[in-house]
Amino acid sequence: MKILLHTCCGPCMLPVAEKLVAAGHDVSTYFYNPNIHPRAEYERRLEAYQAAVRSLGLEMLPPPQYEPQAYFRAITFREEERCRLCYQLRLFEAALACRDDRFEAFTTTLLVSPYQDLDAIRRVGEAAAEAVEVKFHFEDFRPLFPRTREMAGKLDLYHQKYCGCLYSEIEAEEGRRKKERGRVRA
Repeated sequence: MKILLHTCCGPCMLPVAEKLVAAGHDVSTYFYNPNIHPRAEYERRLEAYQAAVRSLGLEMLPPPQYEPQAYFRAITFREEERCRLCYQLRLFEAALACRDDRFEAFTTTLLVSPYQDLDAIRRVGEAAAEAVEVKFHFEDFRPLFPRTREMAGKLDLYHQKYCGCLYSEIEAEEGRRKKERGRVRA
């Protein structure tokens, strides 16, 4: 099957793409992530993604311009729903790219992370596919998650420490501070 792989980052893309190719799929990748903040983080992830794609010899659709405004417009005053809304934003764009570039289906590397809501991603992916009249390839890629670090390490790729959005950056920093306070007390 000719499949478009929406990609959140290079490390997550590596084992997912490898598995899809091994299953006989013709895989191309698409990096659409207006949620990533700040711009410097976006650039680092984009570079790591491009290096990962080259390492596997895959085709990639040109990434759209970095427009974090799209993310903030989608989630403003609905921050408690931000992950689902972020999935909607990104997967709807992937579905459009799937249709416009005549792929048979699309999927996403978001399905590899144990930190993401698999059921929400599935519902959003299927709804986007139905709205655009394409197929969403759902597969639980979470067993591949340990390979993300392993494969990225072999290629010396940047591996981020938070999901990408400003809110997850704040939460990750709070978690690090909490750990540090716990070590100081011990």
